[in-house]
Amino acid sequence: MSRQPRTQNVTTDAGEARITWVPATTAPRLVLAVSHGAGGGIEARDLKALAAALPAHGVTVALVEQPWRVAGKKVAPAPKTLDTGWRGLWPALAAPGLPVVAGGRSAGARVACRTAAELGAAAVLALSFPLHPPGKPEKSRADELLGTGVPTLVVQGGNDPFGRPEEFPSGAFELAQVPYGDHGFAVPKRSGLTEAQAMEVLTGAVTGWLTSLG
Repeated sequence: MSRQPRTQNVTTDAGEARITWVPATTAPRLVLAVSHGAGGGIEARDLKALAAALPAHGVTVALVEQPWRVAGKKVAPAPKTLDTGWRGLWPALAAPGLPVVAGGRSAGARVACRTAAELGAAAVLALSFPLHPPGKPEKSRADELLGTGVPTLVVQGGNDPFGRPEEFPSGAFELAQVPYGDHGFAVPKRSGLTEAQAMEVLTGAVTGWLTSLG
């Protein structure tokens, strides 16, 4: 694979999806496939930070755009449709012949959790996992997170209204916190943290975890 970023369109049963490949700059050892949330795309600060940081550590980053985003729609479809798009992309993600870590932010994290076992993901990276709708902790989605069946890392903002780190149940997953971060990992000026420092916390946690996977 060339070391220059490239895009690949993939036809799925949910429509045309797109992968932006950011190849490892050292000997590639795994693929991290990450998708966006329900309200944004692969330009999200956390996805951009991972794509910038991880290739130097032997990780090829695959930034996945679901069909609804490629089609220019503004509202994400039902979870089942998101899962269908992700399943359709999986053969392309596995094509390099490397272990694939399934990941995403928010709604994309839920997709990765729900489908990891059936698709044979090596692990799951859940960024800003939406544990519950804001203000509705009784509507927990913890079962999705607890049911991945593979090593799982959650990276959560300390002030995420969709679930603060202390709200998460105990279980077979690791949790890293970006202090003061909201659902998009933005940090307030009064926190004393810059966005760059917040992203260093995030990329450092993910890099260390991916290294621990072997």
